[in-house]
Amino acid sequence: MKVDDTVLMAYVDDELSPNERQQIEDELRAHAELADKVALFQASRLPYREAFDAQKLPPVPESLVKRVDDLIRAHTEAARLSAAAQAQPAVAPAAAVHSANDAAIEHSAQLPPSTPVRSRLRIAPAWLAVAFVGGAFCCGVVLRLAPGVGFGEPGKLSGNTATVASSTMGSLPWVQVAASYQQLYSRDTVAHLWPDSSDAQSTVDEIRTEDGIALRVPDLSKAGLRFIRVQRLKFHGRPLVQIVYLPQKGDPVALCVIKENKPDQTVASSRIDSMNVVTWRESNLGYALIGATSNGELAPLGKEIAERHFDPLFGSV
Repeated sequence: MKVDDTVLMAYVDDELSPNERQQIEDELRAHAELADKVALFQASRLPYREAFDAQKLPPVPESLVKRVDDLIRAHTEAARLSAAAQAQPAVAPAAAVHSANDAAIEHSAQLPPSTPVRSRLRIAPAWLAVAFVGGAFCCGVVLRLAPGVGFGEPGKLSGNTATVASSTMGSLPWVQVAASYQQLYSRDTVAHLWPDSSDAQSTVDEIRTEDGIALRVPDLSKAGLRFIRVQRLKFHGRPLVQIVYLPQKGDPVALCVIKENKPDQTVASSRIDSMNVVTWRESNLGYALIGATSNGELAPLGKEIAERHFDPLFGSV
């Protein structure tokens, strides 16, 4: 057996067979430097598995399970349509091929293979896996908002940077992409979150200084919406801010802000899929207030925000 650090870590983690353990122990008696390494690995061992065994885990919300199932079904169907399109003869009508490709979800890059060194969390509760998938979609870690932007580009935006949406959205306006992204949110995915004031303040400072957006985060508590978090996203390389609020009832509401070097525009309402959208433009900044249609009309709230009827959080610009 080749004795390297990975094997020694497995020995410390009690993941070897009795025969393999005996071989390692023979090597440890013969080589003092290996024994020293094992001592270091044992000193760094943390009881992750025991901590999870003792933790009382909440049940997976049914709405989150349904949302993840819907995403899986959509991806499976898209892959099927894409495969069917590729299998068509070269003389197939262009319209048929175009229709199949439109439904496909393309991935511009393959993630590098994972090479774990330690495996303390190999067996995770099922709810944790589902929560990760839901959280990844909702936090913008897995999706991409613009084609050509890699999985997290720390060199361009640091700290709480995330990139969102799929490459099939590349030609859509930013408001439509932001509304599609907001549809991934449900009350269950953010209701447990409480803002970290210092972290949020740091993010706001980065948006103002690094992204050049004179961000004003309105305190909507008087309107019955609790501030959840502020995120730095990207749309085709342009900084896009998402401020998430949670009403007393219903799904989350987001106020999105992006730089737009266009004339000011008054408040206007529209509907994109299942989302109500209120847009306006002021001082070269475009705004979109986005919420599920089940939350009711958003135009009055959007007008109040545009007219600055609410006090700012995290200081004024």
